[in-house]
Amino acid sequence: MQRSLLAIYAHPDDEAFSLGGAIARYAAEGVRVCLVCATRGEVGEISDPSLATPDTLGRVREDELRCAAETMGVSELIFLDYRDSGMAGTAENQNPCAFINAPDEEVTQKLVAIIRRLQPTVITTFEPNGGYGHPDHIAVHRRAVQAFHAAADSAYHPELGAPWQTSRLFYSAIPRSFFLEMRRQMEELGMDTRDLDSFGDGALRWPEEKIHVILDVSSTVEDKWQALNCHRTQFGPDNLFRRLPADRVKQLMSREYFALAWPEPLPGQKLEGLFQD
Repeated sequence: MQRSLLAIYAHPDDEAFSLGGAIARYAAEGVRVCLVCATRGEVGEISDPSLATPDTLGRVREDELRCAAETMGVSELIFLDYRDSGMAGTAENQNPCAFINAPDEEVTQKLVAIIRRLQPTVITTFEPNGGYGHPDHIAVHRRAVQAFHAAADSAYHPELGAPWQTSRLFYSAIPRSFFLEMRRQMEELGMDTRDLDSFGDGALRWPEEKIHVILDVSSTVEDKWQALNCHRTQFGPDNLFRRLPADRVKQLMSREYFALAWPEPLPGQKLEGLFQD
């Protein structure tokens, strides 16, 4: 059977930042890569007012994601059609259409139907904190994990398709060392690093010892960079990852990090890739 990867994330651009290099690398190797996006990022930033308005941002970001998906070699892009919930504590959290307000069971059933239809070898999603605590990131993590296990349960809604046990579940995670190195390089160039303070917080960063795959994506980092540039409303000139010269950022982004969530890893276990036997 053809190897396949299913990535389950919350907003357009999550995929490129989290595993854009991995998607492009595995797609180039013949892996079928599918992407689920829970929302269209309707309340995200707008880097340039000429690109979108608050009313059009969702449609614009959908087009941006389609551009990125094509650039990386995604075979199938699926939207769950929920609304961006916004950052924690904002008024958007209260919108009844927001992803965080959808019933867990409703979303889980949608994801189980997708998993059973696509029968992926590997699934990736955010780690439990969602990178930096965004409510939608945390919600998509929780629901993806529920669906991963439910899809394999023959007693769970058999009308959604035959049960399917995906071989591995990974969390995409950025360890603290990534931001420490970014800070070091910015300081080396005499740049202001205050915007990195929250990202370098050990409480928010995934523990180094729980990284099981450090994937070399240097061969596809240009594809990742092009995919990021598809997300023009989000990846504007003031974006944190544009502070350093592009060649330095690409070097930092040429490694991607994953934690093996299932099956439970052995102590000290390290893997060379997401599909390693």
